[in-house]
Amino acid sequence: MSVLNESGKVRALHMGPAQCAVDLGDGSERGEYVNQDYILQKLGRPHRAINLMYCYYPNDDKWPGRASVVHANPEVKFAWDYPYDDYFTYKGGLNGTLDDEPFTYMRDVRKHGQDVLLTMTIDPKLSDDHIVAIAKDLRTFGRVFLRINHEATGDWFSFNKRGSYEEIAAFFVHCCEIVHREAPNVKVIICLDGCKALEKEKMEMEDIFAEAARAADIVSVDRYMALHWGWPYDVAEPELEGKSFERNKVDDVYVLGKKSYERYTFVNNGVKKPMVLSEFNADGDVTGPFEQAQMLQEFCDKLKADPEKWLSAFTLYQMRDRGRLGLEIEDPNNADVGIEQPLLQTYREIIHEDYFSPKMEEKEEISLPVTLRWGGAEDADGIAMPLHFEKNPVFCEAYFEGESKELNLMMELNGHWFYKAPGVEYIDFMSAFYKKPLSGEADMSLKIFAPPASGENDPSQGEDWQMNYYTEVKELPRIRLRFAPVV
Repeated sequence: MSVLNESGKVRALHMGPAQCAVDLGDGSERGEYVNQDYILQKLGRPHRAINLMYCYYPNDDKWPGRASVVHANPEVKFAWDYPYDDYFTYKGGLNGTLDDEPFTYMRDVRKHGQDVLLTMTIDPKLSDDHIVAIAKDLRTFGRVFLRINHEATGDWFSFNKRGSYEEIAAFFVHCCEIVHREAPNVKVIICLDGCKALEKEKMEMEDIFAEAARAADIVSVDRYMALHWGWPYDVAEPELEGKSFERNKVDDVYVLGKKSYERYTFVNNGVKKPMVLSEFNADGDVTGPFEQAQMLQEFCDKLKADPEKWLSAFTLYQMRDRGRLGLEIEDPNNADVGIEQPLLQTYREIIHEDYFSPKMEEKEEISLPVTLRWGGAEDADGIAMPLHFEKNPVFCEAYFEGESKELNLMMELNGHWFYKAPGVEYIDFMSAFYKKPLSGEADMSLKIFAPPASGENDPSQGEDWQMNYYTEVKELPRIRLRFAPVV
């Protein structure tokens, strides 16, 4: 039997923050960008944010070429031994363009109902007009997270080699001032080494970076439960422990991460700013693929069991990696192919738990047409369309006609998310029931949200355009449900 919905029987729906959000790194010095359609199909849900990693050293020789390409040298034996950092190069900024990276990827991220988390290493000697230009670049991309000169208490990135720690801290504060003035939609993240030893009270260089921590909107540390930093120039073998790689106890990583949050709160005079783990994983080069997954599960179990909710999000590093720090390993025969690791299945199960999922709240019954608001992955207004299932379906499909065909939508059914691009007329929802079949009769809602089709907010939409994007929905899709084969 084919069942079509009755139009108008929908409720207002609000999406809010998870107890702990999940973000995902997508591309770095170790791997290429993977498109959001592929990631959504593999993981079954969007993330709060996608972390894109770039560098900006516009006054350097051979800029904007990738450092490892334009400064290739057989003598290099460490990932950060190039004249500037070997991230993708930021093509915007002063005299730059918005038609290249990272903006092409930022639009892809936002079309798919996710916020942009932009990590940038920046030359601290740049004049203000460069920082102003970066801030202006980001004004149309909604609620952006900007992580400037991360791991700032280290000594490997080029920005640390161009200024003292005091200068790096002052530069961060000044960047915050400019960004907050020019792009109020952007929240700035500070990333320090935090607490590195159980016996030490303070964070690394806490006093030097205290003012920087107070200037930031969000505080963070990077935490790897195991890491092979010598990759790809050596192989992690026992004799290189401490020289090329390390492995830590999950409990120690958890305790020191939480202690870092407490020290940040102290430095901020008791103000509890959102705390994130901006890079987080265990390196399969050290642990192997099975313990890598186990360590992630153990950490997340500790987080859920802790009555003190100190962590607002973590960013898993990363989707696809040429080494073993990804949910997939890049196929050495074909860079466009990912080899799924056991970590991916564990991670997929974790991020579908209620604790790590955005909160959904159905409200009053509404009538069409209705205007949907997209504020971001932690603040959006959509619609909930009720569906009745006699049993597990054999066919579950949506058809978009008329003006609804041009809508850009993110939809969730039975815990599984789907993307509909403008111009697409048909979406098959059956993959929501492959791993999670219904055992009997059920009522559930098709949840519908409308992030910006272009990936950017529209200045013509009103005074709040930098924070919100609005889409009018005039008609619902036709739903085809069948609970038996056609013949």
